[in-house]
Amino acid sequence: MPTKLPDKIAACLFDMDGVLTSTAELHRKAWKQVFDEFLAVHEGPSFRPFSEQDYLDYVDGRPRRDGVRAFLASRGITLPEGSPADPHDLATVHAVGNRKNDLIDKILTGEGVSPYPGSVRFVKAAHEAGLALGVVTSSANGERVLAATGLAPLISVRVDGVVIEREQLRGKPAPDSFLAAARELGVHPGATAVFEDALSGVAAGRAGEFGLVVGVDRAGQAEALRQHGADIVVDDLGELL
Repeated sequence: MPTKLPDKIAACLFDMDGVLTSTAELHRKAWKQVFDEFLAVHEGPSFRPFSEQDYLDYVDGRPRRDGVRAFLASRGITLPEGSPADPHDLATVHAVGNRKNDLIDKILTGEGVSPYPGSVRFVKAAHEAGLALGVVTSSANGERVLAATGLAPLISVRVDGVVIEREQLRGKPAPDSFLAAARELGVHPGATAVFEDALSGVAAGRAGEFGLVVGVDRAGQAEALRQHGADIVVDDLGELL
């Protein structure tokens, strides 16, 4: 089954949550619970709840602590960084992030992981076509979620939240994580396609001067994806077969 990618493309780098799997919605649910609980304590019962637009603008695609900083800054709140072992009840960036990570772990265990059928077909077709494949995700649960899709044997490189932290890479919208994956695959960015549903991820693909940036519109934001740097926008990767 051939793909509709340009002939110059030799590799594909996929974001995971929202591109390969429907877990982006689970992350949004976890962030909403965590931020609403924090705001209720910090601002009182009249607080303005965390919205889907907040998720898209400040959190989606970013490393966990970057998302905490960006969203709280949008509400005029600055927290101390704290440390990785901070308990949930501390008012630090690490503590808020830890609460979210523990919550998403429970949600993933309870609800499971569902890959998009069109994405599964596309990844398999790209692999059969001889393209090098990698996953680039800010999620620290990258290995677990990718394994649940059944696609892990086809993926040569995984740069996830654990790798980003270990290698001290700048998170999306900086291109560092995508560039690191391309280097590991041994493919020039100009010969690599990036697949992203997050505005920050699309911006990272454009900043890295990748050969093709594909926006995957799961949230009705096609125009915003284009404005952030997507060359093309699709509703599902199956459209590229």
